[in-house]
Amino acid sequence: MVKSERGAAVLALVLGAAAIGFAPILVRLTETGPAAAGFWRLFLAVPLLAVMTFSKREPEGGATPWKLCLLAGVLFAGDLACWHYGVVLTSVTNATVLTNLMPVVVTVAAWLMFKEKPARLFVVALGLALAGAWMMAAAKGAGGHGTNPTLGNLLSVVTAAWYGAYFLVVRAARMSASASRVMFWSTLAGTPVLLAVSLVMGEQVTPLGLAGWAACAGLAVVHVTGQGAIAWALGRLPAATASVVVFVQPVVAAILGWIIFAERIVPMQALGGLLALSGVVLAQWSSARSSAQASAQALAQTKTGAEA
Repeated sequence: MVKSERGAAVLALVLGAAAIGFAPILVRLTETGPAAAGFWRLFLAVPLLAVMTFSKREPEGGATPWKLCLLAGVLFAGDLACWHYGVVLTSVTNATVLTNLMPVVVTVAAWLMFKEKPARLFVVALGLALAGAWMMAAAKGAGGHGTNPTLGNLLSVVTAAWYGAYFLVVRAARMSASASRVMFWSTLAGTPVLLAVSLVMGEQVTPLGLAGWAACAGLAVVHVTGQGAIAWALGRLPAATASVVVFVQPVVAAILGWIIFAERIVPMQALGGLLALSGVVLAQWSSARSSAQASAQALAQTKTGAEA
């Protein structure tokens, strides 16, 4: 990759992560319920994604994995519902940082379900992430901590599990379809699910004024541009560089939460966030290192077999 293309990918990654950092702020400004905010985020994004998806010619031979896209949409709806409630119930900083535990949650799930024993370095990373999460949840004196911080923190961690499952399903769907096509169909599938959740929860579904509608539109733009920029960049950068996304998003969200909602960030909360995010980055680096070593061993065994 030439330097200019790599630089463009890094810039896209940082800008995409920064854009997503606005999402929890916009959720609070929509003047709707949490799940309803997720509904408008997806509903208003569908036309934009349709233009992106169907304005370009798809290569022949690729079939849309409908079942996987449907499952991805349901999982993403669960992700948004839990996270948006987390944003309302706890601080913006906690909700954003705890959601980024997704890589750790996915690896632990693979460990428990598929007996994929992680490297020792990952265990260290897991310890850092969990210690940081506990410190953030236990921090006293943080401003704007929400109406039910314990439940909000828990929902934010559950969000990481939802998003981890969504990530794995999307990765499987991407084997036979483009990113824009998978994103369009999964977004379309998740839209009615969030509407149903908001109605069952008795939420305010329609924004009360122009400011609320503007926030809903902003969520849709963030969904398309932020996620799209990150998806484009991740295909062009190594895992170690891509992990910068973990730090940019919560930092932007924390700064905006402090400016707009006067949410104080106490030292224990800040240290916990740093430990949690460091654990996530270390876990990603450990996984990438293990994959590289496994590939090298497989290549060596293939060579040995060929020579024999």
